[in-house]
Amino acid sequence: MATDDQAPWGRVDETGTVFVREGDSERAVGQFPDGSKEEALAYFQRKYVELAGQVTLLEQRIKRGTAAADVAKTIAALKVTVAGANAVGDLPSLITRLDALDGAVGELTEKQTAETKAATDAALAEREALVVEAETLAAQDPAKAQWKAVSATLDDIFARWQKHQQDGPRLPKNESNELWKRFRAARTTIETHRKAFFAELDSVHKDARSKKQELVEKAEALIPKGLDGIPSYRGLLDDWKAAGRAGKKFDDALWLKFKAAGDALYAAKTEVDAKDNEEFSANLELKLALLTEAEPLIAETDRVKAREALLSIQRRWDAIGKVPRDKVKPIEDRLRKVETAVRKLDEDHWQKSNPERIARSEGLASQLHDAIAKLERELAEAKAGGNAKKIKDAEEALEARKAWLKVIGS
Repeated sequence: MATDDQAPWGRVDETGTVFVREGDSERAVGQFPDGSKEEALAYFQRKYVELAGQVTLLEQRIKRGTAAADVAKTIAALKVTVAGANAVGDLPSLITRLDALDGAVGELTEKQTAETKAATDAALAEREALVVEAETLAAQDPAKAQWKAVSATLDDIFARWQKHQQDGPRLPKNESNELWKRFRAARTTIETHRKAFFAELDSVHKDARSKKQELVEKAEALIPKGLDGIPSYRGLLDDWKAAGRAGKKFDDALWLKFKAAGDALYAAKTEVDAKDNEEFSANLELKLALLTEAEPLIAETDRVKAREALLSIQRRWDAIGKVPRDKVKPIEDRLRKVETAVRKLDEDHWQKSNPERIARSEGLASQLHDAIAKLERELAEAKAGGNAKKIKDAEEALEARKAWLKVIGS
C-alpha cells in the first residue's frame, strides 16, 4: 500500500486514481484525472456523505415508525450499495449502523404487527356492530315498522359501512366476507318485508278506493232529494270513515267529490231552513209573549192558580206551532223552568198532605211533647237542687227536642 496519505480513509495516486481504505487493505473507487488530488478526494468523500445521509434518513424513518417491511428492504439494498460503494469514508461504520438497524426493524415489526392486529380487531368489532344494527332492524315486526324511517336508517348504516371500508384498515378476507354476507342478508330481509308491506298496502288502498268511489256515486245520487237525502248521506259518511285509506292522492280527489255532494244537500237544507225561519218568526214572537206570561209563575205560591195558568199557556204554546230551529232550545228551556217550578208546588203539597207522613209527624210530635214535658220537670228539679251539671244537660236536651218539634211543624 502506498504511503502518501491525503486523508484517513483514502488517497489519490499520481495517475489520479482514488483509493478507499478498508481495514488493512484498500480498494480503487475511481479516477479524477482532470483535477488536483484534493479535488479528486473531495469528490469521492461527497459520495460517502451522501451514503451516510441515506443511513441517517433510514434511522429517522425507523424512529418515526415507517412500515417495517419497507425499511427492511431498504436496509438490505443499502448494505449492498455501501459494501461496494465508490466513495471515500468510514464505510465499515455505515455497515455497522445498518446491522444495528436490522435489530430495530425486528422490534418495529413486532410492534407494528401488534398494532395492526389491535387495529384490525377494533375494525372488525366496528364492522360487526354495523351488521348487528342491520340485523336488529331486519328482526322487527314488519307490520309495525315505520318504513320511511327504516329505509333512512338502513341507508345511514350502509353509508357508514362504505366509509369504514374506505377509511378503516384492511380486514382479513374471510372475516370481511362473512360480515358482508350477514349485512347483505339483513338488507335483503328488510327489502323483502318492505316490498311485501307495500304490496299489501297497495291492495288495501285499491279496496278502499273501490269502496269510496262507490260511496261517491251513491252520495251524488242523493243530490236530487235535497233535504230528504241528508239522513242517507250521514249514513254514507259513516261508511266513508270505515272504508280506510285509499292513498293520499286518491283520498283527496274522492273526498272532494263526496264532500261536494254533501255540500249540495246541506245547501238545500239551508235554503229550507231560511224559508222556515222566515215563516216561523211570527210564531217565535207569540211564544216569547207566552214566556213573559209564564215566567212569573216561578214565584207563585198558590199551586192551583199556578197549575191552571200553566195549562192554559201550554195549550196555546202547542197551538202556535214551530219556531226557527236555532230558537227551539232556548225557549223550550225557559218553559221547562216554569213547568218544574209549578210541578214542585204540587209535590210539596202532596208531601205535606200525605196521610202516612202526617201520621208519622203526629206520632213523633207527641213523643217530642212528652219528652219536652219530662225534661222541663227535670230542669226544674235540677235548679231546685242547684246541680249545675244536670241543669246544663237538661237545657241542652230540651233545646234539641224543641228544635226537632219545630222542624216537623207541630
